[in-house]
Amino acid sequence: MRETEVLLRELDEDGILRLTMNDAKRRNALSEAMLGQLGDALAAAASDPSVRVAVLAANGPAFCAGHDLKELTAARTAPDRGRAAFAKIMAMCSAVMQSIVACPKPVIAEIEGVATAAGCQLVASCDLAVAAQSARFGTPGVNIGLFCSTPMVALSRNVSAKHAMEMLLTGDMIPASRAEQIGLVNRAVPPEALRGTTMEMARKIASKSRMTLATGKRAFYAQGEMSLAEAYDYACRVMVENMLARDAEEGIGAFIEKRVPEWQDR
Repeated sequence: MRETEVLLRELDEDGILRLTMNDAKRRNALSEAMLGQLGDALAAAASDPSVRVAVLAANGPAFCAGHDLKELTAARTAPDRGRAAFAKIMAMCSAVMQSIVACPKPVIAEIEGVATAAGCQLVASCDLAVAAQSARFGTPGVNIGLFCSTPMVALSRNVSAKHAMEMLLTGDMIPASRAEQIGLVNRAVPPEALRGTTMEMARKIASKSRMTLATGKRAFYAQGEMSLAEAYDYACRVMVENMLARDAEEGIGAFIEKRVPEWQDR
């Protein structure tokens, strides 16, 4: 591993790409290097036909501790007191979070340890999340005078307003069991079952038509920003186009004929 390589990549025979944050000394903070490599990896995964599902994991005691506060603090020595550097990092972080949502491949977070501030934002931005029961989550910026405004965007789109506001206003850490209750993660499992559970979910999803998954993921996020009538109108158009796709014809035919479908991802 190169000294500057803070993200490891591994693609298996099922088309599951594991992206493992590997900067344990900095608790996998979203430094400029980490954000750059995450952004590059997600862009590559989006266009790589061999990738069917991406899993975002981490090495070390923390999944992700949020922004690298030492890196941000060092920028205060600039004449503008860090304004340009802060703006650059926030823009990079926002772009990575949006690229997860925009990626046509499902992205699953696999969380062991803590996920705080922008690290919690990272979990909330993923399509699915599986956590070890020992994992903890929080948006503690308020404790250091820095409200978690950007994490708020993803968090408030995953959990109810009052649950999000409680986390944002108190800065309290919540256990994985609570994160599962409020919908921040899909499952909280024993630590020894974390990878197995995540990979089982990933393989199940990877066995589906890539075209169908991309169609559905894009439509899911698009309709969420529409009024009810607009959402139904949009979803009807998506269904019509999906019905005309080769894999829908094959899948329906296979169901009727009681056989396993043969996907062509188109």
